[in-house]
Amino acid sequence: MACAEDKERNVDPFESFNRAMFVANDNIDQYVLRPLAVGYDWVMPGFAKRGVGNMFANFYDFNSALNGALQWRWAGVGQSSGRFVINSTLGLVGLFDVATTMGVRPYRTDFGHTLSIWGFESGPYLMVPFFGPRTIRSGTGTIFDAYTSVPTYMPSVAVRNSLWGLGLVDGRSRLLQADDLITGDRYIFVRDAYLSNREAFVNDGAVSDTFSDFEEGEDFEEF
Repeated sequence: MACAEDKERNVDPFESFNRAMFVANDNIDQYVLRPLAVGYDWVMPGFAKRGVGNMFANFYDFNSALNGALQWRWAGVGQSSGRFVINSTLGLVGLFDVATTMGVRPYRTDFGHTLSIWGFESGPYLMVPFFGPRTIRSGTGTIFDAYTSVPTYMPSVAVRNSLWGLGLVDGRSRLLQADDLITGDRYIFVRDAYLSNREAFVNDGAVSDTFSDFEEGEDFEEF
């Protein structure tokens, strides 16, 4: 039991700060982001939401190809780059996921995963203002992935910012049904779910420590 308690203290040494940021983020979500997501979910027809989701997944494939190369995992590079080319062309800039129907499955990775492969520890858990739960490693990965993503290099600032805003609202709308799953101490629930998901993400879907029963729902292939 003592070991489990030591583990919890090690992953969350900044709990007081993190709880304060959790409350601030929760207020932003409650009064701004969630209402926007509810309205978006109500207005957008299903096929349009699928198209938006496919487009952002296509952007993700570009980052996955880059990270696959940094990880020296060339099968993953082939999967992700192949998907990006197919969906950017035949899939009309990614609005349609033609690659999956052709049998080219995604290789899901990010720079936080790359850092893990390079041997970097996850570091303490952090609740980042506005951006939500991270660890030092995954937060560093988020910064790298943001600067190497397709929208960042759009020539039009208006288009670039619109894409970031659309991605934020679309992503939040996909979590609306998960809101009712949060029970007990909301901070602990979110923290443990995030840590469990990240551990699975960087360890081929295997979780060595039971933070929670929450699952990522992604394919952890060829990690």
